[in-house]
Amino acid sequence: MSVQASVLELIGNTPMVRAQRLDTGRCELFLKLESANPGGSIKDRIGLSMIEGAEKAGRIKPGATLVEGTAGNTGLGLALVAQAKGYRLILVVPDKMSREKIFNLKAMGAEVVLTRSDVAKGHPEYYQDMAERIARETPGAYFINQFGNPDNPRAHIETTGPEILRQMDGKVDAVVVGCGSSGTMTGLSQYFAKTSPNTEIVLADPVGSILAQYINEGVLSTKSGSWMVEGIGEDFLPTISDFSRVKKAYAISDKESFLAARELLAKEGVLGGSSTGTLLSAALKYCREQTEPKRVVTLVCDTGNKYLSKMYNDYWMLDNGFIERDQHGDLRDLLLRPFSQRDTVVVGPKELLMTAYTRMKLYDISQLPVMDGSRLVGILDESDVLMHVHTDEARFRDSVATAMISDLQILDVRAPITALLPVFERGHVAIVMDGEQFLGLITRIDLLNYLRRKVH
Repeated sequence: MSVQASVLELIGNTPMVRAQRLDTGRCELFLKLESANPGGSIKDRIGLSMIEGAEKAGRIKPGATLVEGTAGNTGLGLALVAQAKGYRLILVVPDKMSREKIFNLKAMGAEVVLTRSDVAKGHPEYYQDMAERIARETPGAYFINQFGNPDNPRAHIETTGPEILRQMDGKVDAVVVGCGSSGTMTGLSQYFAKTSPNTEIVLADPVGSILAQYINEGVLSTKSGSWMVEGIGEDFLPTISDFSRVKKAYAISDKESFLAARELLAKEGVLGGSSTGTLLSAALKYCREQTEPKRVVTLVCDTGNKYLSKMYNDYWMLDNGFIERDQHGDLRDLLLRPFSQRDTVVVGPKELLMTAYTRMKLYDISQLPVMDGSRLVGILDESDVLMHVHTDEARFRDSVATAMISDLQILDVRAPITALLPVFERGHVAIVMDGEQFLGLITRIDLLNYLRRKVH
């Protein structure tokens, strides 16, 4: 491979791999790894296209301020290009975006403005409306507007589509895409209409989005729901959208999306993001419905390393009811980290308070059971550590036993859930035991998550 002059030259020409271990029925399923782009997603293509399009049209000058509203990956693509070209970038993002994406954006120099994810287009805090307003009120700023920018689909007409057709030797029966800004869907649809008109364009849409119903029933709903998958699904039709060649859509739930993405990693070794799970789930449904062999392409839209704290985190999946543990009908059903499964983060009485504090920070918890072997001898929380060290920070080197609470308020595993409330009112965490056996801890948020999972 030759040496490239800039990271921007690495955008596009992504690999294609055939699925080997997924159940694809009579079909062959091919995965285009857009996660291999330097910014980790397919949106690098449109970040480059939209900024260079604005340059060619004379809309921006060196050092200009660019503004965009994004659910994540478009922002990363724009940040990659803006950083390389020396532009200031302001991004308005909904607050459901993963922490990894926000950290990534800030590390690349973008200015991030968080806004609400529970409001629809037309609300002043809706991320696109807020971005447009910031651009209007910032002297000399340019609003990228991915939802209305023709350079968005143009990127896929000129690069993504030709790459797919070339990699597939001109034989593509169907392409399964998602739709956020609609650039990928519109661009690929228009490209294949000219070069391979028999290729079907199939839409994968999150449950809650209005697009699947629009495609399948011709009904444009004015009411959307909410979904946790990032980057696809809409509550309106973007102005650049062209759905004319999309005849089939699948509505995919968050649970189906996350489990499909995890299956892709487990079976194919491909680490994809949440929208990849949506596309894969729809692609597998499409493949299994076919009575004749077909060659089907879908996209690994972005890399899953941006979702390690979410859908690749078993505790997050359990919290949200996307994976299930065996139910017992007692307080064990509320234990997020059962001690018997070695999931509980613990500390020993002879370990240093510095070690306990580091463990709390690492696992984002505020209390630790103190275990002497398999025996619970105390509990240590942030306030215990603070009260012990606040007058002399050298006391971080004292043992856990010097600061822990050993007078424990214990709940039997068979106690009713209502028994948790007095414990929480006293500001404590519930210590659950079965006789002499320590089972785990229950916090307020564990109870809230348990109650939320019961809401259908």
